[in-house]
Parts: sequence; C-alpha cells; structure tokens
Amino acid sequence: MSEVATEGRRARGGGGSARRAERTAVSLETAKFIQRNIPNFEILNAEALEIIEWNADTVLEEIGVNFVENPAALALWKAAGADVQGERVRIPRGLARKLCATAPSSYTQHARNPARNVEVGGRNLVLAPVYGPPFVRDLEGGRRYATIADFQNFVKLGYMSKWLHHSGGTVCEPTDVPVNKRHLDMLHAHMVLSDKPYMGSVTEPSRAEDSVEMSKILFGADFVDQNTVMTSLININSPLTFDGIMMGALEVFARANQASIISPFIVGGAMAPVTVAGTLTQVLAEVLAGVAYSQLVRPGAPVIFGAFVTSIDMNSGAPTFGTPEAAHITYGAGQLARRLNLPYRSGGAFCGSKLPDAQAAYETANSLNMALLAGVNFMLHSCGWLEGGLVSSYEKFVMDADQLGTLHHLAQGVMMDTNGQAMDALREVGPGGHFLGCEHTQANFKSAFWRSDLFDYKPFETWAEEGARDTQALAAERVKKQLGDYQQPALDAGTREALDAYVAQKKASMPDAFI
Repeated sequence: MSEVATEGRRARGGGGSARRAERTAVSLETAKFIQRNIPNFEILNAEALEIIEWNADTVLEEIGVNFVENPAALALWKAAGADVQGERVRIPRGLARKLCATAPSSYTQHARNPARNVEVGGRNLVLAPVYGPPFVRDLEGGRRYATIADFQNFVKLGYMSKWLHHSGGTVCEPTDVPVNKRHLDMLHAHMVLSDKPYMGSVTEPSRAEDSVEMSKILFGADFVDQNTVMTSLININSPLTFDGIMMGALEVFARANQASIISPFIVGGAMAPVTVAGTLTQVLAEVLAGVAYSQLVRPGAPVIFGAFVTSIDMNSGAPTFGTPEAAHITYGAGQLARRLNLPYRSGGAFCGSKLPDAQAAYETANSLNMALLAGVNFMLHSCGWLEGGLVSSYEKFVMDADQLGTLHHLAQGVMMDTNGQAMDALREVGPGGHFLGCEHTQANFKSAFWRSDLFDYKPFETWAEEGARDTQALAAERVKKQLGDYQQPALDAGTREALDAYVAQKKASMPDAFI
C-alpha cells in the first residue's frame, strides 16, 4: 500500500464511526427541487424550429384533431373560430398558439407541508416517481399484480426518499380494489402517508371531481380555490385524438385552477412518424391543441407541455428506451416548449428490461441524464420504472431514487466562488504533498463529492465477507430499512377524520366495479 494511501486511511479513520452512524441514521430530509445552473442542450437551430412550428400549424389547420364524445368541447372550439365538422376540429393557423399565451410560464404546487412546495417551470426540475404500472416486482416475491398494500409501500418509499420532491400519482395500480373506488384509496394514501405534493385522478371526470373535493378537505376549500395543489397527467390518444374521459378530467382540473400535463403518448413508428422532425411536428400539434383547449375552459389555468416519447423495435413491436432518437425528440421538444413559454414534462427512469439489471441501468442512466440536459421541469417516472412501464419495482425504486442525487449535483454546475477556486488548498499543499489533511479538504469533505447511499465501495475482501451482494440485493435491504424506518407525517385529527369519512361515504354510494 502506498504511503499516501496509508496516511489517507489514518486521516479518515478517526471519524469513521461517527460518519457511519450519520449515514445510517433515520433521515426524513427532502432535497429542494432542482434549480439548474447548467445550460440546456439545444439540438435544433432556428430554421428547424420554425419549420416544425409551421408544419404543426399546418397539421392543425388542414388535417385537424378529433375531440371524441365531447359535444361541449366542440361547441367551445366552434365559438373560438375553429372549423368543426362532426368530431373533427380544424384550427386556423395561429389560433391555438394565441390561446396558449394565457397559460402561465410557471406555477407553485403547494404541499400540505409548505417546506415541500415545488416550483414548476423556469430553470427548475421537479422529480416524481413511476406512474401507472399494473404489476410490481421485488426480489422475494417476483412479478405479481399490484395491491393497495404495495401502493402504500411505494408512497412511503417516496416519502422517505431524499431526492424525490413529489409523491406522484398512480405509483402502481392496486388491482385488489374495485376500479371505480381505487382512486379514493390512492389519493387517501398520498394525503395521509406523505406530506409531499401529489397528483389527482384522471381516469373519469367524476374521479377528478373527487380529487378536488378531497384536496379541499386537506387544504381548505378557500385555499384550493386560490392555489394549485395538484399536477395531474392528461394523456392524448396519439395520433391527434382527444377522448372525452381525459378531456373531461382536464376540464375539471382547469376549472378548479389545478395543473394538468398535456402529454402526447408517442411510440415512434406506431403512434407517430419514424423520423424525429415528423414526430416533433405531431407532438407540437397535439400539445398546442390540448393546451389551447385548457385555456378555452379557463384562461390562465396552469398546464405543462408534455412529451412522452419512445421508439419501437421494428422486429418485435416492443417499445425501446434510452435510444438516441428518443433523446433527439426530448431535446427538441424542450426547445419547442420554451418557445411557447410553458413548463416542460418529459424523461424518466425508462428501461425495457425485465429486471433491475445492466440493461435497466444503461437505459435509465441515458434517459435521466437526457431529461436533465433537455430542460425538463417536471419528470414523472423518475424512479421505479421497469419492463417498459408495466412494472413498479421495489428495488429499482430505491436504486433510481439514489441516483437522482447525481442530477441534483450535476445541475449545480461549477462553483467559482473563493471556496470553489481552492487557492488556499493549492498554497497549503504545494508540490509533492496531498490534500486529504489540508484545511480546505477538512472544511469541505462532507459536501465536496456526491456519494451514493446504496452502492458498495468496500474493498473486495470486505464485500466478499459480507455475502458478495450485488446492487439488487443491496437495494432489497434498503427497501426493508426505509419501510422499517418510515414515520408517518403528522396530520390534524379532524382533517384525517373528514378524509376517512369522505372515502367511506363515496365507497358506500356505489357498487363495486372491476372493469
């Protein structure tokens, strides 16, 4: 062993036990939403952006979009000056963009713990967990249908995760609860088991109404009337179709001044053209129509420019993730969102792997870093996504949540203050010395380098003696620890009783339905 290494180990050894105790202590700290000090990566030049914007307006004017099973929407569009023939709406060039101008460029989503409010838009990035999988997986139980107990566990893991700013929405689909009632249990879990911001239900307009009513119980009716307390996902049935259920939920949230992500659901080659420019044209056309409609419902309602984009494997038809084409589209959509002065949603811990393995890690790392550089403001699926979004994985949830810390540190950029320049350290150490014991290192060692709370950096011999555990095994252990350490955030007893009573009354008012 070298002299420097030996001396370095001695220098670190004195406080080793204290640092180990600090790392293993129960912590309920949540990092503030990311504020970027690094530039966005812009892949399209001005000419390309102008072509895509012109083509998107051409799509809206000549081809149009369908608003199905929604006569009220057709009436609003007709009154606004669109050409409405049956369920097809053709929007004159420039009209959608003009309507979008009333949407705010950023907004605050309030949490029941005000310290965990998030700012959506600008240079900010808010991280939320996986959304929508019907299955869950863990190391012990394997792949299985999700239950409400799984849902509650994921909410707890999200609450315990330092780098997650948002509790999310359907972190998994609890299939043991009737379809027409599960939204009540899901919202109840987010409201009671966490004090981070959450999402509302969008699977039926009446469930969006329940989301608003339960939020009024939690925050107070007057507060909800004046503030945004939900950000919810409205998917577009690409290509160019807006269904009555999703638009009905959007109408509920817009009228209540609650935020909606207007998000095309794009699998390139299946729901959009195979080319990057063609897909971006369709994405922009769909977002323009959706955001414009939200402003017809209520000018000034908060909305997000969404882009869920992946490519397709032309042999199997399966979606692929972490690909260069998806990156190009995500970067380009970010530029288009900023030109509209709207917050931007995209990215996530995307992978097509069946297990939290090397494929999952490569694809996830590509997707997360791409989203950071693309200027994403709200990132769904930032942890827990497995098997193309079919599975919420316990182990991958904590693996991804751990790695979200790297996004926070990358976004800080390079510190160029006096401490960052480190001239005192260079003077103190001089030629031939080392920096482990110098004053500057001692003052900065806790915060100088991001450090994983999950990965194993021990010497080989120690790692082998401890069972030669791989990352999935370490993650399984961390899941158990975080669930064991979980402490429910305090909630006013009267508010809790009112929430319980609302859920019980709504459930009793209708028979169970599982389809």
